[in-house]
Amino acid sequence: MNGPVKPDDIDAVIHERVRLSIVAALAVSPQLSFNELKSMLGLTDGNLSAHSRTLEEAGYIVVEKSFRGRRPYTEMRLTMKGRRSFERYLKTLQQIVNRGGQAADGSS
Repeated sequence: MNGPVKPDDIDAVIHERVRLSIVAALAVSPQLSFNELKSMLGLTDGNLSAHSRTLEEAGYIVVEKSFRGRRPYTEMRLTMKGRRSFERYLKTLQQIVNRGGQAADGSS
């Protein structure tokens, strides 16, 4: 990307802080359970549920519900679309950081 980095270049679905945390955690784990994510990120059931629904609707994560014994068990994993979107998100942020560094050095 040679032109300016515009605010619309930043993925709004991922950029929200809770969703960013969920995607970042799933980017380094093949899958995590609902309770693992909730504990890791210090979220409430409702908060994690709402944000995971947004990510699922965007096609960024898969939420699989099952039972372990008689207890409900929910597991989440990043989709290929989610992984590519997260990689683009990180690349966009890196471009902003690099350009800021160039401007500070006077090399832009």
